[in-house]
Amino acid sequence: MEKFPMLAEGYEKLTADLKALRAERPKIVDAIEEARAHGDLSENAEYHAAKERQGQVEAQIADIEDKVSRAQIIDPTSLSGDRIVFGATVTVLDDDDKPCRYQIVGQVESDAKKGRISYDSPMGRALIGKSVGDEVEVTVPSGDRFYLVEKIEFI
Repeated sequence: MEKFPMLAEGYEKLTADLKALRAERPKIVDAIEEARAHGDLSENAEYHAAKERQGQVEAQIADIEDKVSRAQIIDPTSLSGDRIVFGATVTVLDDDDKPCRYQIVGQVESDAKKGRISYDSPMGRALIGKSVGDEVEVTVPSGDRFYLVEKIEFI
């Protein structure tokens, strides 16, 4: 069974989302009962919308429960070494020698705008295992990009 590596804050976000979805369940059941009371179910848009929402919520709950059960929580501050691994914060120089800083995180926590990239993204896969001074080639839709690993931190 594949583990889902994630940081503690990603795990907390998942469990909070799960709690919110579970709290929504009774409200959906009430909406279904209320819509059912309106009569003919074949042309009852409220009933169909509530049933559809119930299906979406149940699917989300199942997905999150699966991820939580297989979560492998990693604390970056407990890591060390000279290679890029999950949880590392990496500073790379692009073609123009402009520094870019990324933290390698799980899929749940990734947010490119905040400099958090998934270990499974093209950039994340290219960085994993590299050391300071290594050149990294990343294929993106606009073409190949080259980066130089400048610094690796575990913060």
